[in-house]
Amino acid sequence: MSITLEAVRTGRHPRPPKVVIYGGPKTGKSTFGAGIPGAIFIQTEEGLDALDVHAFPLAASFEAVLQAVGALIREDHEYRAVVLDSLDWLEPLIWAHVCKLAGVDSIEQVGGGYGKGYTETLKHWRRLLDGLDKLRDTKGMTVVLIGHDEVRKMEPPDGEVYDYASLKLHRKAAGVVEEWADVIGYAALRRIVKESDEKFGQPRRRAVSVGGERQLHVGKNPAYVSGNR
Repeated sequence: MSITLEAVRTGRHPRPPKVVIYGGPKTGKSTFGAGIPGAIFIQTEEGLDALDVHAFPLAASFEAVLQAVGALIREDHEYRAVVLDSLDWLEPLIWAHVCKLAGVDSIEQVGGGYGKGYTETLKHWRRLLDGLDKLRDTKGMTVVLIGHDEVRKMEPPDGEVYDYASLKLHRKAAGVVEEWADVIGYAALRRIVKESDEKFGQPRRRAVSVGGERQLHVGKNPAYVSGNR
């Protein structure tokens, strides 16, 4: 089949977003997902008991997660969004799946070691993300992935080393998820830094939350991974 100029698209073609929300504990990530109209949760960790949501049973395996996605693709329903909670509890399930296929006990042993196991997991991450893409494209569903954060070090070639917050996933998996997402939001409590009495001749500084206010950052910032299209 040849391509002609008749195939050229013009204008905008909006589709439901693919969103990643991550941050520290108790920053309202699951509550954010629960507030999305028509949402259903795929849960890989406990923590939804206090929320009035629709959710699949707690997934004990990667296969169970794929089955939940498959059910939403195949069956008729009125859900408008799917929320996977959480990514960092999903990752060990993917590791266990890869180890089972390879007949080994540890992700470090897959393929003889040297990090090959973490590379092998990427095809399974992409398999899941492809399924979520199909949900968006065929069912018109918004996709929200929830995760926790961890502090890592950035070593820029033209500057000093500094700390930043990132998804609590293996770096290779985090890279695949971040590239896939339309929006990456960092959830945090609003904080201000206060100085108190000096200690050893230096003022003491501490971060204090402001009234429990929660913020979702989606703009570029060197302090955390975030952004949107």
